[in-house]
Amino acid sequence: MKMLNPRRARLERRMVGSTNRWRFPSKPFSGDLLGLSQRCKALSVDLDEALKNPDRLCVSQIQKIFSETSKNKPVQSREADVILECLGSRWELHQPQLFQSDTLSKLYLMALAQSTKRPTKELESLLRAQLPGKIKERPPTKKMIISLKINDPVVTKVAFAMALKSLYLSQVEMNVNDVLAVLASAHVLQFSSLFQRCVAVMMKGLTPSTIKSFYLAGCKYKEEQLTTACEKWLEMNLVPLVGTQIHLRKIPQELLHRVLRSPRLFTFNEFHLLKTLLLWVFLQLNPKVQTVPVQETVLAFFTSFSRKYSFLDQDTGQSLVPLFLCLRLHGIIKGKNLEELRHINFFPESWLIRVTANHYHALESGGDMAHVKDLTTQAVRFGLLFNQEYTTHSEVIAIYGFFFEIKGVRHDTTSYSFYMQRVRHSDVVCEHGPVSLRAERLVKYEIRAQTLVDGQWQEFRTNQITQKFGFSKPSCKSHALKIHTVGLPIYASFSFIFPMS
Repeated sequence: MKMLNPRRARLERRMVGSTNRWRFPSKPFSGDLLGLSQRCKALSVDLDEALKNPDRLCVSQIQKIFSETSKNKPVQSREADVILECLGSRWELHQPQLFQSDTLSKLYLMALAQSTKRPTKELESLLRAQLPGKIKERPPTKKMIISLKINDPVVTKVAFAMALKSLYLSQVEMNVNDVLAVLASAHVLQFSSLFQRCVAVMMKGLTPSTIKSFYLAGCKYKEEQLTTACEKWLEMNLVPLVGTQIHLRKIPQELLHRVLRSPRLFTFNEFHLLKTLLLWVFLQLNPKVQTVPVQETVLAFFTSFSRKYSFLDQDTGQSLVPLFLCLRLHGIIKGKNLEELRHINFFPESWLIRVTANHYHALESGGDMAHVKDLTTQAVRFGLLFNQEYTTHSEVIAIYGFFFEIKGVRHDTTSYSFYMQRVRHSDVVCEHGPVSLRAERLVKYEIRAQTLVDGQWQEFRTNQITQKFGFSKPSCKSHALKIHTVGLPIYASFSFIFPMS
């Protein structure tokens, strides 16, 4: 019968902190929950994640040490510790910089564990060398060779080299043409600080030519900050900028749908938005067209389809119905524009009959829009794009016999005001149409202004205001939206309905 060892080894608690000595454990988790909790707190690692994946705690330990000791510390000219084989090239790296990447950290620790019978001793020596004032000269260590296979086709050798360079330099010059591949490289390396720098560059570099690739990258890497920035940028620029360029073709349908549903969407008027959407459909169906066609060409194309059914009722158009349901067709007021819609046979007849009937009942009841209830989602909308050259900018709107002027005024370099006012039909030059003789018109409205400053959107808005508009002051003028901003251009939107009066 064997005697039990009365001096059984006790579990040693591994304490961590700025004043305690680091002890690298021989096992990731010894069973000491209190000690493990203390270590996780010091390393900013989630305790539940550490229990599920103890290796993550070891990597975090080493990364924390190296990030503290190598911060603002120049790289000494010495031989590399690691050779990385990747993309057909060999890259020489040093330990303090290597541990900024989660991917390279894990590859290095795996290689170290496989190359020696005593990996714990090697790691203890590695960590001890980082303690300030303890050992002046770093003990020699065996040069490791690690391999990384990359399957992402977006990653290029040049971009990957830039990502590795960023391990050594905090600010590596990066232009918009390279940023997508560098972002993919940072994702492969799990190099979070570089990844976020790429996201910042992309958010500031949104243009009609980059919006698609940057949005898809945000979706691919689940970077909500980037996808949100793309949506907000397109909400402002779909009609005035992207809608005038061939790049409109590249906008994904899913992104377009999200933007059309947004209450922040800027447009000069509803018919202008419709023309932009028709052009997008035309470019999808005519991939060989390389220049933006005139409106007559687009309308003639849709007129060429069978007259038996509307375009949206045919197989080609049925998948596009959700996009056009986002439009507020009751906001298309001019008879000329409504006639164009009937001529091209694009919308189902029932849609056009409903729009015409709503217009008829509104005219018959003195302008009351009985078919519209919600200002946010159903209001008639108009917009002004206030550029640098303007001191004042205005447009006149005619709707159901009432005439309004929407106006923006610049008071100084950073001060602006936006408002709407009722005007007499005799004071404006307008096309033939109805004229209302009512002295007052009840209007529910909201004025919104948005502009981009240092990569962030500033938004200003009034409350939803209900007011009776007459012809004389002060009742003829709305509340003014007064803003102070250095951003230009300013996208000013005017949304209103005529409630039952």
